[in-house]
Amino acid sequence: MNAFNLDGKVAVITGSSRGIGRSIAEHLAAAGAKVVISSRKADACEAVVKSIRDSGGEAIAIPANISDKTQLEKLVSETRKQWGRIDVLVCNAASNPYYGPMAEMPDEAFDKTLRNNIVSNHWLANMVLPDMAERKDGAVVIVSSIGGLKGSAVLGAYAISKAADMQLARNLAMEWGEHNIRVNCIAPGLIKTDFARALWEPGPSQEVRNPDAAAQTRRPGRHRRHCGLSRFAGRRICHRPDNCCGWRRDHCRLRRAEHISSIALRPKSNRSAPNFPRRGRIRRRASLIGRKHKTE
Repeated sequence: MNAFNLDGKVAVITGSSRGIGRSIAEHLAAAGAKVVISSRKADACEAVVKSIRDSGGEAIAIPANISDKTQLEKLVSETRKQWGRIDVLVCNAASNPYYGPMAEMPDEAFDKTLRNNIVSNHWLANMVLPDMAERKDGAVVIVSSIGGLKGSAVLGAYAISKAADMQLARNLAMEWGEHNIRVNCIAPGLIKTDFARALWEPGPSQEVRNPDAAAQTRRPGRHRRHCGLSRFAGRRICHRPDNCCGWRRDHCRLRRAEHISSIALRPKSNRSAPNFPRRGRIRRRASLIGRKHKTE
């Protein structure tokens, strides 16, 4: 059995008319899912739908502005009207209306960032999770950012919102995991998309305008690198949730509460091992600390 087979699954992807969202939609469709393309502009959504259909996939377009709760409710209701249910929700759409120090950020820009990047995901999750719980199956994927894991001199509110998305994913996983629902968060690094153009495009001096780039590789990634993670997070872990062995049940619970971070961006040598110090190193450090205290 193909572990990444999504035949018959219905996936809603916000912000899927371009960039990371479009790539996720195309990969989910290639895995057999019926995908709903959604963003503010209807013509951009229809263009992606046509591309997916030309490749043999199934897709429909339902435009929606994530800042409007009524439009999000319509997105969910129209999807259920046409395809009956929602199996996978990918919260990818986000906003970043301000680039610069937080000391000069207008209140309107701060409010818009938090509303579009956090509150809209909270709304959508609460709209689809009860139905998933009734069916004992479903997956929610929130696209966060590596900006939520460290400080930023120019993306303050955006980084705050992405850190909150990670906590939102953890909270939802704990709340809905017992109903066989998986909630995961993906934290991409700097990706070469139009949304992040201000971070990777050289300025007049031919230098990258992002002051945070000193700690980066200065090599932006491609949006297709995270699509495998989205397909992995959207698949069903256990195909026998009500009748499986104890070990597998515990394993499923672990996977439901799992938080996927930027594993796709780690060096290949570090992908298979957790980024934690080895036990031997911890013991050696403890012994050295003990020796220091004795000498003092």
